[in-house]
Amino acid sequence: MKTAIYPGSFDPMTLGHLNVIRRASGIFDHVVVCIMKNAGKQRHMFSTTERVELARKCVERFPNVEVTTFDGLVAEYAATFPEGAVIVKGLRANTDFENEFQMALINKKLNPELDTMFLTATEKYTFLSSSVVRELATYKADLTDFVPFEIIEDIQRRAAEKN
Repeated sequence: MKTAIYPGSFDPMTLGHLNVIRRASGIFDHVVVCIMKNAGKQRHMFSTTERVELARKCVERFPNVEVTTFDGLVAEYAATFPEGAVIVKGLRANTDFENEFQMALINKKLNPELDTMFLTATEKYTFLSSSVVRELATYKADLTDFVPFEIIEDIQRRAAEKN
């Protein structure tokens, strides 16, 4: 069985993330959405536990997708799969490619058995990021075209609490 690991902070999950998950679930037998700690991000809208719960709401329609969390390096997490795993990453623009390509090389150095597969963003999601969603939520914008419907109220509620 071939497993894909889709790592990220998912704070919150967007329709772009969900698009990558849907596509990966059609390619791989098993997809693990892994909520990771990002040392570069100090402030989150949701705690890790909340992000796992929200992600699970979004992916329950996909029978071969699960959500988990890991506090270490994704290369170390991938090594825990006895049959091996592939990292899946979505790419929106050149800057994504540069960053993700560098990370893929580092992960390969840490875990020589680990490959990374890049899925280019569907055109309508190339502008979309969790940062954009958080900003829109702060201003009470309609989030329908940006995040899965299952979590819109959660995001709106959290944004209202922070205002």
